[in-house]
Amino acid sequence: MILTVTLNTALDITYRVQGLRPHASHRVTAVTERPGGKGLNVARVLAALGHDVTVTGFAGGGTGDVVRAGLAGVHGVRDALVPVVGATRRTVAVVDERSGDTTQLNEPGPAVAPAEWRAFQEAYERLVAGARAVALCGSLPPGVPVGAYAGLIRTARAAGVPVLLDTSGEPLRRGVAARPDLIKPNADELAELTGSHEPLRATQAARRRGARSVVASLGAGGLLALTPEGRWRAAPPAPVHGNPAGAGDSAVAGLLSGLVERLPWPDRLSRAAALSAATVRAPVAGEFDRGVYEELLGRVAVTGETDAA
Repeated sequence: MILTVTLNTALDITYRVQGLRPHASHRVTAVTERPGGKGLNVARVLAALGHDVTVTGFAGGGTGDVVRAGLAGVHGVRDALVPVVGATRRTVAVVDERSGDTTQLNEPGPAVAPAEWRAFQEAYERLVAGARAVALCGSLPPGVPVGAYAGLIRTARAAGVPVLLDTSGEPLRRGVAARPDLIKPNADELAELTGSHEPLRATQAARRRGARSVVASLGAGGLLALTPEGRWRAAPPAPVHGNPAGAGDSAVAGLLSGLVERLPWPDRLSRAAALSAATVRAPVAGEFDRGVYEELLGRVAVTGETDAA
């Protein structure tokens, strides 16, 4: 079982409009709703790849009920979300069909009480004991300590379970110091963590701060990986246009599935890059275009060298 943690779950709502214009009314051409938050997106992609996944985090209120009902219909995903009094947040993505651009609006999430945080920690310890790997994903809702991920990483490491961290800002800075097995920042998150805008220098700095391996998402530049086994870059043969929401989450799923399957790093990166590109071609986050994925998997260019880190 793979465990994904989404402390700030969401109901992802996607609106499609013919053209997004400030200060104007818009007719929405299509609406979709999905259980969301980074870890839930990762879980759906992992399940589609054939892995058994358990999701945990918080869910509350009427929105939380909708999220849990949506998860009930996803084959291979088990719901272990912890209830809270506050309402689960919503995120709204507005897709401009004319330009292909996406505008994202993210609510902050429910306020988590100290007793609710303690209940989650107890549930997490039980779940980690049966996991093959853990992904800690996304932002923290109000009330959760800023060092929460650092504590969850230490719990996983004490249980001998590899852990991937995908967050940003101060939670990432504190989490890296707890020595996760892998972090997957994008270019902006990596620069904020290290102070460097040069990707290779920044990934080296992130490893010095405590991450065992770093895989940075560089947008059209693909993925840059720095690990104890070597250094690699991976990119699809050409840029893929579409909705980028969830592309980084699919990359996490590719990396995590490759880890538990014990694939060599170049194969993990090929899978992650192909899944990320195939998600750009899918209509909503947490899904990927399987045809695009299968077509790109053998065409992702992976270059690098072993023992370079």
